[in-house]
Amino acid sequence: MAEKTGITLAETRIAGGVWEGTLSGVNGAAPVIEALHGDRAIEGVEVTPVPGKAGRFAVRVPIPAWAVNGGVQTFLVRSGGDVLAQFTLVAGQPLDEDIRAELSLLRAELELLKRAFRRHCAETGG
Repeated sequence: MAEKTGITLAETRIAGGVWEGTLSGVNGAAPVIEALHGDRAIEGVEVTPVPGKAGRFAVRVPIPAWAVNGGVQTFLVRSGGDVLAQFTLVAGQPLDEDIRAELSLLRAELELLKRAFRRHCAETGG
């Protein structure tokens, strides 16, 4: 994301209630990084230099207990208004509107359309 600045933030893992990523392409000091859940800021974001790798920083975003709820929760990690990364947590009972269910339905409908189109082409000689 944030391609215009040349800065990239790649997720490395989520473990122990902490999202971790590697920030690269930074010239100079570490930028100010903030994390949001909805409009609410997440406190305790850490940005530390990666030893021996100029322009690279480790980013740690603690996932607060107040943000862990049933359903789909999306978090944004940004700097200066540019979204560098996002991550999603899914918890609780599966929702009918869940994106995975929607994707599965879209795939099934696409398969139906492909079969109908092929049948149409075979019948019309096109």
